[in-house]
Formats: sequence, C-alpha cells, structure tokens
Amino acid sequence: MKRSLLDVMFASEKRKNMLLLLQDGKKEMGTLLKALETNRQALLPQVKILQEHYLVTHSDDSYDLTTIGKLLVDEMSPLVDTLEVLDVDTEYWGTHNFDFIPPDLLKRINELRSHEIINPRLTDLYSMHKRYHEHKITESVYSVGNTFYPDYQTRFTEMIENGITINYIVSGNLLDKVRTEYYEYFKLVIESGYFKLYVYNKKMNFLFFTFDDYHIVINPLKKDGDFDSKYILCSTEDALKWGKDLFDHYLKDSTPITEM
Repeated sequence: MKRSLLDVMFASEKRKNMLLLLQDGKKEMGTLLKALETNRQALLPQVKILQEHYLVTHSDDSYDLTTIGKLLVDEMSPLVDTLEVLDVDTEYWGTHNFDFIPPDLLKRINELRSHEIINPRLTDLYSMHKRYHEHKITESVYSVGNTFYPDYQTRFTEMIENGITINYIVSGNLLDKVRTEYYEYFKLVIESGYFKLYVYNKKMNFLFFTFDDYHIVINPLKKDGDFDSKYILCSTEDALKWGKDLFDHYLKDSTPITEM
C-alpha cells in the first residue's frame, strides 16, 4: 500500500536525511552509508520506499533524485532548516515576541540554524561582549535597541579607540534619555566620527539586537512584555547576512542624529 508523500519524506530519519543528502547531486551507496552512519542492510528498505514513490532513482550502486524528488526536496530543505532552528528551544521561541521581525525575514528564520540560546549568569549579564571579542577584532558593530548596558560608555570608548565604527539605531524614548542624561558623552562620541547614531521613527517592541563581523545577538521581549536575560547567539555567515538585512529594515525608517 502506497504511503502519503509526507509520510515517505518525514516519517523516517533515514529517508529524510537521504533525500537531503541527494539534493546536491548523485551519491554512491558507500557515501550515503558513511554520511548516515548506518549499514546497507538497514538502509535498503528505506531506499526501496523512496524508489516505490518515485522520489529516488538507482543505477550502478548510485542514487539520485527524480524530477519529482528534486521538486519536493527543494521545498523540504528550508522547512527542515526552520524546524532545526525552532527545535533548539521550542519553549523560548514560543514564549517570546518575534513580531519585530518583518515577514520576509521571518520566512528566512532558517538562516539562524546552528544558533544557541544563552542563559547568562547574573555576573556575566552586562559583559557578554567579552566572550564575543576575546580573540577577534571586528571593523564595525551594528545595533538596534531600546536600552544600553550599564557598561556602555566603557565599551563604546574601547571600540572607538580601536577604530571600530558603531552604528546604533535607538528608540525615541532612548534618544530622549541620551539627550537629557548623557548629552556630553554622546556629543563627544558622535564628533569622533566612529559613532553613527540614528533614531527609529516607529515603535520598538524588543530589547535589542546587535551583530558584528563574527556574531549576531538577538534579545526579544517575552510575549507579556517582560524582560528576559536569555538571548539568541549565532555565528554563521547566513545569520550575519540575515542580521544585516534586519538592521537595514530598521534603518530605512530611521533618521540620522548628526549632532546632540
């Protein structure tokens, strides 16, 4: 009896992973066995099911996707990557507000695969940048946020002294606070030429996100609006490109602040 294609593709890890392995071209059986960490006897029944449903073709002990197989796997691959992202911590993703991410980038959330959910110790809460830059020097930092960490002046000064350009988009409320409480300091850093300040002209419903040449950090609020010290950390090239696109989304509705 024929199975549904959904069952064929997802009900077996071996079948699902074999299809994904074949996405970039024909593979010999030996290559598949090594990648799947299995043996021929265990894999052949799963291969037979894929062949019976016209997803895989076989010749000379090598396997390839059929036209139908390629069509389905091209759709399957982003979904699997998205599930991989969400499966890291389903509760975290389900209890936090990600409405600040525009729909086009939310559809690309699979680009944050290989991320971690970090729960910092209280003593590390305001010095997380030390972990990121201990052995790496970045040229630029991009941030969007509703807050500065308590040690922000030390951190900003260190970066400027090292020739690092800081691009920071703040909420209207944070800009008001900067102008009333920290006028002299921000006047100084803006005049340095290394601090590019912008104000976002719409509501900001998240704590902050930031990225540099090596990492992206995202700190959303909980769905009830509460602060949570846990944050998302990712270091892949895809994640950094995703972060740049998210920054640009906020930049287009922001106004440069060239003087205090």
